[in-house]
Amino acid sequence: MATKAEKEVVIAELTERLKTSDAVYLTDYTGMTVAQISALRREFKKAGVTYKVYKNTMVKRAMKQIGGYEAIFPTLEEQTAYAFAQGDLTKPAKVLKAFLKDSEKPKFRGAIMDGVVFGENQLEALSTMKSKDEVIGDIMGLLLSPIRNVLGALQSPGSTLVGAVKTIAEKQN
Repeated sequence: MATKAEKEVVIAELTERLKTSDAVYLTDYTGMTVAQISALRREFKKAGVTYKVYKNTMVKRAMKQIGGYEAIFPTLEEQTAYAFAQGDLTKPAKVLKAFLKDSEKPKFRGAIMDGVVFGENQLEALSTMKSKDEVIGDIMGLLLSPIRNVLGALQSPGSTLVGAVKTIAEKQN
């Protein structure tokens, strides 16, 4: 049994981890072997995601201290391991999905991002979501598309500024 001081250290660690994480994924590791958990932890580490087992009561205390996690409280039961993501919020979902191709466990319990809770049946949707960088790239591509079209038309063989003006003038007549 951990002493009160040891529990406070764990809660302080958890509070800091929650503050620096953009998303928290919950998995039920019941029935997994140590080797399986270690293999999953290695996969998460490769992806830059922290995966750790904490007592649910301590996680709940840390979440209460920060606030905004109340919606995920019903999920904090059984044997739960937590994946903490920063930056790319979809990495844990992608790692879990890939791991579950070869194994039946762990069971995805849910995730919370910016106060939004994703249920256990939404792992597929989370794993196919684009990362923030991919979305920004798509937006930049869309914004630059009209400019590329104009430049392409002006740079195409036989096109000159005079020719473009002449074509516009002919269309107006």
